[in-house]
Amino acid sequence: MSTIIAGHLQLQEDVERARRALIDAGFDPDRISGFYVSQPGQHDMTPLGGDNIESPGAKEAPAGVVKGVATGGAVGVAIGAATAPLTGPLGPIVGGLLGGHVGSLFSFTKMKEAGEPEAGGENTLPPRLTGMLVAVAFDDTGLEGRAVDVLRQLGAQRIERAQGNIVDGDWADFDPSSRPDVVS
Repeated sequence: MSTIIAGHLQLQEDVERARRALIDAGFDPDRISGFYVSQPGQHDMTPLGGDNIESPGAKEAPAGVVKGVATGGAVGVAIGAATAPLTGPLGPIVGGLLGGHVGSLFSFTKMKEAGEPEAGGENTLPPRLTGMLVAVAFDDTGLEGRAVDVLRQLGAQRIERAQGNIVDGDWADFDPSSRPDVVS
């Protein structure tokens, strides 16, 4: 595994200019990669597409719905049983079903607002930026400052550090859904 420094640029022409500047700075052209990073959720990393099998912020949803259905169902059965002289033997059954439905709907009021981070959850860190990314790999850790300086001079935004391999211009082990280690 090599150290990789990567920076986000606006245009493909900027990536080509960065590639030339990195080569001029002494970096191996076969260990420079430029590509487009699509937005989160669009990386097609699962059999059905997307980045995750389950939404990172919705882990508590099934338990919340079950709790809402159980509580609402119990209240509905109790109310149905109390009204059994008027509703007959179906009162507790209908009450339980109706209460369970209302309870499941009430559980949705406990959900987070869109974009709201969860305490200690995966969505508390900002995702990797969308757009063009240029990356350079090297084994000599003394070259990190030079790579950061070249990218910074070219206007790269959110320069990040990673570990991986770039071979023949391809960062094959790049994980677009990983959280970046931002240098600057």
